Amino acid sequence: MRALDTNVLVRFFVDDADDAQAAKQRPAAIAALSERSLVSITVLLELEWVMRGFYELPKRDIYRVLRALASIEHVTLEDRDAVLGAIDAFDKGLDFADALHLARSSRASGFATFDQGLAKRARGLALAPPVELLV
Repeated sequence: MRALDTNVLVRFFVDDADDAQAAKQRPAAIAALSERSLVSITVLLELEWVMRGFYELPKRDIYRVLRALASIEHVTLEDRDAVLGAIDAFDKGLDFADALHLARSSRASGFATFDQGLAKRARGLALAPPVELLV
């Protein structure tokens, strides 16, 4: 099993017709994802950021990509349960990075933040650990 980087995943999931290099790299990305692979938490964070920030994909499309990646049987996601929980929370309105930070903090008694939006959305979803808004 080998670990994949963000660019491989982007080339696999995003068909960038305006980028000649992407077109050349896409077949290799497809081949790489046909083998047993590992996707780390940091690569997932960057994948979501690139799709949102660079490609400006709608949230629904990003959710579909994350779900599709999670459904590939021969791809191992680091901390899979936390990732699946974060994907679900993302679908329900949480920022993906915030959702992942929260999901990976399950052993903590609380999650401290100054982000009022995060605190409000997380409370509405009854996520654990509870989000504590610092003032």
